[in-house]
Amino acid sequence: MRGLRSSPKRLSSKYFYDDEGSRIFKKIMHLPEYYLTRCETEIFEQEKETWLRLFDPQQTGFELIELGAGDGLKTKILLKHFLQQKARFTYVPIDISAGVLTELADNLHNELPQLSVKPTEGDYFTALQRQLSSTDAIRRVVLFLGSNIGNFSESETIWFFQRLKDLLLNGDLLLLGFDLQKHPSVILAAYNDAQGVTREFNLNLLRRLNRELQADFDLSQFDHYPLYDPSTGEARSYLVSRIQQTVRLDTLGETVQLEAGECIHTEISRKYTLVQMRSLAQSVGLQPLAWFTDSKDYFTDMLLEIRK
Repeated sequence: MRGLRSSPKRLSSKYFYDDEGSRIFKKIMHLPEYYLTRCETEIFEQEKETWLRLFDPQQTGFELIELGAGDGLKTKILLKHFLQQKARFTYVPIDISAGVLTELADNLHNELPQLSVKPTEGDYFTALQRQLSSTDAIRRVVLFLGSNIGNFSESETIWFFQRLKDLLLNGDLLLLGFDLQKHPSVILAAYNDAQGVTREFNLNLLRRLNRELQADFDLSQFDHYPLYDPSTGEARSYLVSRIQQTVRLDTLGETVQLEAGECIHTEISRKYTLVQMRSLAQSVGLQPLAWFTDSKDYFTDMLLEIRK
């Protein structure tokens, strides 16, 4: 309600990911315009051997923790390679969607029955803190992939890094995926696909409010409007009210007024340069060790070490 009463209106992108939203996002990942998944997959394939050496140089074992694991598509590349190399590790997928975690755990049990998996449901830091308090102090390697960091503002990114530093131990690692700034038309197309799947992903947020809060959003009276600002590196998504309307949220006993043309901001996906990301990480004591890009220089995975 804070978001829907603010000016401009907003809804957090974390609410995209109910079971249906997660299913739609899986479709987005395979769209021809959505280059991010293909680029990061390429990096994973070419760097899996290097990363195992960096994650566990003494071969003493480690915990691989993934924030926002989803279907684990890219991470399976690492999991399979690490198992083939007889690495000693446990995989801890963290996700806000219980349905997604159940599906991932079942899938891993069938594909990689020898893998030690500890699925953990919840927000990133609630689940991470719960997991860290229940394990021995072996090295932790946290994965935050797929340009999820781009969903944060700069201040939120700094807070995220600081929170990770507070929770993790000296010498723990973060493998951070982020999208690089490039030609604006390439970026905008990734959030405005020809098939309209990203549009459905955004509208599903209203469908979820209708179902879970007994709201009466008329989805036919909203348009999806994406834009990209190359001066800030921010791709933004909005839902635009086509008419003046009043929406009820019966579970909350609330109403929301929308003017014709009024927008609800649903998502930000910020694109970075290497210099920008290094500077942000170092400002809170995360030390960049190495970074890896795909063949088009579209995407980067940066390995950072916790320094206290």
